[in-house]
Amino acid sequence: MFKKLEEVEARFEELSRILSDPEVLADQSQFQKYAREHGEISPLVTAYRSYVEVSRELEDNKELLSDPDPEMKEMAREEIKSLSAEKEKLEVELQQLLIPKDPRDDKNVIMEIRAGTGGEEAALFAADLFRAYSRYAERQGWKISLIDESLADAGGFKEVIVSISGNKVFSRMKHESGVHRVQRVPKTETQGRIHTSAVTVAILPEAEEVDVEINPSEIRVDVFRSSGCGGQSVNTTDSAVRITHIPTGIIASCQDEKSQHKNRAKALVVLRSRILAKKVEAHDAEISKDRKSQVGSGDRSEKIRTYNFPQSRVTDHRVGLTLHKLDQIMDGDLNEILDAMAAYFQAEELKSGNRE
Repeated sequence: MFKKLEEVEARFEELSRILSDPEVLADQSQFQKYAREHGEISPLVTAYRSYVEVSRELEDNKELLSDPDPEMKEMAREEIKSLSAEKEKLEVELQQLLIPKDPRDDKNVIMEIRAGTGGEEAALFAADLFRAYSRYAERQGWKISLIDESLADAGGFKEVIVSISGNKVFSRMKHESGVHRVQRVPKTETQGRIHTSAVTVAILPEAEEVDVEINPSEIRVDVFRSSGCGGQSVNTTDSAVRITHIPTGIIASCQDEKSQHKNRAKALVVLRSRILAKKVEAHDAEISKDRKSQVGSGDRSEKIRTYNFPQSRVTDHRVGLTLHKLDQIMDGDLNEILDAMAAYFQAEELKSGNRE
């Protein structure tokens, strides 16, 4: 680890010199590239330098334990206790900073929510969950754009697909993929019995053209009349678009916009994201086929969370976290859950030794 840290510090010093070079200063594209790298490794270098300084002070104080002055010895013991704790804290911080950054963390996402088992109640909960995520996105200053929806007869969504754009959306939302189970008494239940329903959530990093290249000859584009609620011209023109990627059979559609051109563009974003997700899934399956634990795999068949309305309880089964604040969570107060997910999966990365 320390050899790696020394290399990073040397690179930091080199970048500092490069950034003061007049030729680099005159070339904004070059300057921004080096400045970005400099900024990315700066927290690691700062922590490493603090660690080196604390280690030096700790050794100095250990030497003072042989001092004949009892008062000096006691002061040294107190310093050693404090510095040892600080050194341990910095070691953990350095290990965390050395975990390779997920290159997808800065990406926007395509979020897909679908009603699963439970019929009407599942569709209603899909709408509730969509509202919770929407409220959370608003609080983060993210932008949500509807791509496609399928409304259930009794209310709620059979399916709703949106794009969410903003700062580090995928980094924050990537562990929400999976089956979300709800336990509550449906409004139509006269006997007061609790029903269990399920909703699936998929969080896909939004793929750009450079991530997935689609050959125009390998797609089929169908246009059709939009359905569901909408503004003027919806339901009256063939503006909705369905695109099929022939090699994989993956389909994406969009009917939210009045313009066929805009719907096509949105559907292509979804298609690229689904193709990329399938490629990543296949790659992950290949490298982890001998691994027994599938915790955090993002498998949509994996039950990750239960929302128990009678007990006002939310439990995440991956980390064993239980919170008795369901109303706040369903109103978009998701930080405590998302923080716990981030901390847990970061710890898993450290345990697996998945570091550069």
